[in-house]
Amino acid sequence: MIKKNISTFACALLLWSGAYASAPSAQTSYVLGPQDVLNITVLGESDLSRKYTIEQDGSFTFPLIGRVTARGLTLRDLEQELRKKLIGGGYLKNPEISVAVDAYQSQRIMVWGQVNDPGEYQLAGDMTLLSALAKAGSITPSAGRHAVIVRAAKKGAAEGTEPEIVKIDLNDLQAGNMALNIPLRDGDTINVPKAQSVFVSGHVKTPGGYPVDEGMTVLQVLSLAGGLTDRGSDKKINITRTVDGKKSELKGVKLTSLVQPGDTIVVGQRVF
Repeated sequence: MIKKNISTFACALLLWSGAYASAPSAQTSYVLGPQDVLNITVLGESDLSRKYTIEQDGSFTFPLIGRVTARGLTLRDLEQELRKKLIGGGYLKNPEISVAVDAYQSQRIMVWGQVNDPGEYQLAGDMTLLSALAKAGSITPSAGRHAVIVRAAKKGAAEGTEPEIVKIDLNDLQAGNMALNIPLRDGDTINVPKAQSVFVSGHVKTPGGYPVDEGMTVLQVLSLAGGLTDRGSDKKINITRTVDGKKSELKGVKLTSLVQPGDTIVVGQRVF
């Protein structure tokens, strides 16, 4: 069940990331910073229309008006700032200005854990959790049910403010709950932990370890193991469980019993 969901989730990521890449409004709320490369177009003014790189102090030099501070501005904010300076300086009467990001450099996120390509990524435009996971190659078959986002306190927050922890249910997200597809911020760290597992042995078709979600039953885990063999008995199922460092054996458990991470389920032989 979990492995099937993983492949479905990966397909959804690929389809969604393609739609995201073509979204014309993806850049509008991006906050500019040092090393971002801008493509600025002033309609009818070829000498002003070219690429500009924001320097470490957060500003860049624009013809006619000199240094312009871009750090902390959105693209629309910068367009208005350039327009105001060009008009105020008497250089142009009613300039039409367009600013786009040619290369994102200033803001970054980290994606770790059970993804195919973990690492650091540039925060591009209105990047969300789904688009970040797509950039990281999607989640692996060993991924757990949840993704955890750790984000530092916003700039200007009181000293000592604790980081914000956001836990996202990937199953619900994959099922279409787009409210969970939250927008990311500069410095966010996304971690996809490894799924917790149980071990199944005895008279099942495919013994081995299997990832489990909270609330899974013995029946659900046995289905992951291919079900019982023709010699397996659903009346002879034992669970070996470690509690506080001590092992205990639960005998004759029901198919509706809940499993816990680390359990070993042993299916006994039926009596013919």
